[in-house]
Amino acid sequence: MTPTGPDSSPAIDLDLTLADAGLQTALTAARDRAVKESWADRAIGRRDPSVWSDEDVVQRAVATRLGWLEAPFHFADETGQLAAFADAIKEQGFTSAVLGGMGGSSLAPALLTEVFGAAAGIEVRVLDSTDPAAVAATLDDLDPTATLFIVSTKSGTTAESLSFQAYQWARLEEALKDAGARPTEPGEFMAAITDPDKSLRSIPHHDQLREVFLNAPDVGGRYSALTYVGLVPGALLGIDLDLLLEKARAMIMACGISDPAHNPGLSLGLAMGVFAKAGRDKLTFVIDRELAAFGPWVEQLIAESTGKAPIGSADGRGVGVVPVDGEPLGAVSTYQNDRVFVRIALAGSVGPDPSIGSNVDARLAELAAAGHPVIRIAVGSKIEMGAEFVRWEVATALSGVVLGIDPFDQPNVEEAKTNTRAVIARFETGEAAGADEDKPVDVADATALAAALKAHLANLKANGYASIQAYVAQTPARDTALRAIRTLLRDRTHRATTVGYGPRFLHSTGQLHKGGAPIGWFLQLVAEHPDDRDIPGKAYSFGQLIDAQAIGDARTIEDHKLPIVRIDLGPDPDAGLAVLQKALAAALGEA
Repeated sequence: MTPTGPDSSPAIDLDLTLADAGLQTALTAARDRAVKESWADRAIGRRDPSVWSDEDVVQRAVATRLGWLEAPFHFADETGQLAAFADAIKEQGFTSAVLGGMGGSSLAPALLTEVFGAAAGIEVRVLDSTDPAAVAATLDDLDPTATLFIVSTKSGTTAESLSFQAYQWARLEEALKDAGARPTEPGEFMAAITDPDKSLRSIPHHDQLREVFLNAPDVGGRYSALTYVGLVPGALLGIDLDLLLEKARAMIMACGISDPAHNPGLSLGLAMGVFAKAGRDKLTFVIDRELAAFGPWVEQLIAESTGKAPIGSADGRGVGVVPVDGEPLGAVSTYQNDRVFVRIALAGSVGPDPSIGSNVDARLAELAAAGHPVIRIAVGSKIEMGAEFVRWEVATALSGVVLGIDPFDQPNVEEAKTNTRAVIARFETGEAAGADEDKPVDVADATALAAALKAHLANLKANGYASIQAYVAQTPARDTALRAIRTLLRDRTHRATTVGYGPRFLHSTGQLHKGGAPIGWFLQLVAEHPDDRDIPGKAYSFGQLIDAQAIGDARTIEDHKLPIVRIDLGPDPDAGLAVLQKALAAALGEA
């Protein structure tokens, strides 16, 4: 049943603790403006792009990016087809699936995989790292002829997605030499999720794939969770897609209500925008462990949507909301007055991962008493993720009205890609990848490392954030090591910290880094690749590709006059991280 008013809003709670009278006054004014100008009805009910700008060029652009509001309704008619597809995959002997994608094409599938698992379906893995160790860890233990590979790319040209496809295609060709009565074409073991026409035609072997799922082109990548991007892997996992979409539709209807007090998305978006404008632009998430994968998804949504210059800005200076995911909770004295805390709690959960901290709700109460805004969202069950996708999409889009930005563009994303292509071109001609100025500091050189870190710490902005960019394969041990490093930075400098694995974050927080407020401080970590893998059809390997991406991003950050230092962790990234932590502790002790 479709809700029509406040009494039928989704049973998902949002509570805001706000002690600052000035912030409360600003929030009340924003709420009054939103009601007077009918933001919710115009944006959500009528899909009116004039909510975001009165400039014709911006309105035309926004109008081509509002398809996500229709997705939960449109795809309600596709769930039977998706279930039949998933059933056929199991019946034909597939025991696993791998989705190769980046950013908006991979983060929703990763969330669904980690939150729901494969209790009623098959195992789904997500490959979104070009580190050869990550490629090996994802694919090497799987039988290619029992694995469905899904190449997911909105544009059809995403370099990482197509590299993953080329690698798996070659594995299949080798495996199928002795396939016997089984299908003999690699395409029988592949599917694609993309946009129509040029996007589809850009994918190699597109006409040989067993299945192609075409999304409407008016849905941007980071708003695509409830399209084929999330629903295809969701079907393979055995998720109840009908109920997931039902929850999403209920949330969309609730988000069309004019009164912010009864509108879950508008109330959240107003708070995000108002607090960021007032200097509280570090949105810090504390999420129960069963829903922890929501963090990276919402991080991309917020960072890429809000980190840019306001429409018509004379000086081009960026604004934005800095999402802080996975940072352990600290003492009240740890924080500056630039934080907003978001507590996402799942009914029946035992709480966040212990690495985030213990007694988190009591500690958040202390933070609220000290004047830090705390937003609490109660999620009744995992299937409510359908609603939470919508709530945060609406909130992020409408926070853009407060900030005066177009939340649907990503004007700075291409810069790092351009610099990466320049580095790759040198690989292809047999030249060295980078110039001397690109060379990272080696952790084996203790003197140089200490000097580099001490000098770099002097570049931290008073209201800034520290971003650790790890161009290594993600593992639980490295998560732990990076968490210790970021906590050390946070406790000693009182700055918010973020951690991103490259190159995934380039399709996520990368827009905020370059286009948002110029307050970032960047620590880029790279490593050697003792077990590199060639990319079929290319003159470079996965190791060379990720190195080029790191160099390209560092150059782009430097082009924006932002501080970055590159550290080479050596052939053993785990040992390198241990050395780095000790060196950073020493440098902070002297800072």
